[in-house]
Amino acid sequence: MSLVRRCSRTACGRPAVATLTYVYADSTAVLGPLATYAEPHCYDLCAEHSERLTAPRGWEVVRLSDGSAPSRPSGDDLEALANAVREAARPHDRAAEAGGSGSGSGSGRGGGSATGETRRGHLRVLRSPES
Repeated sequence: MSLVRRCSRTACGRPAVATLTYVYADSTAVLGPLATYAEPHCYDLCAEHSERLTAPRGWEVVRLSDGSAPSRPSGDDLEALANAVREAARPHDRAAEAGGSGSGSGSGRGGGSATGETRRGHLRVLRSPES
């Protein structure tokens, strides 16, 4: 059973997304990604309360971004992935052209089939109909 930590603000039942910690010696409020564990002197806040956070007069608010959050892949990322898949398929292609010695059934590298599918380890390369 997984427990969702809730916002520490009174009467707010939304799920927590950030953790607030006060550094009294520096008069600083630090708002960062949700901590792994609930700590007694930290406050978990929902998205709305973390966005609206203000500090007392004379205090500074430091907002730490979560660098581990997944980002949307860019066109360069997708192209690099496609190139990596093509490169992984290349050695098998050369072996097939030279006589196909690496396509035994026990090797885990499937030979071609009527579907044009080649399997290499955990990657699967689908041939285009025109090739």
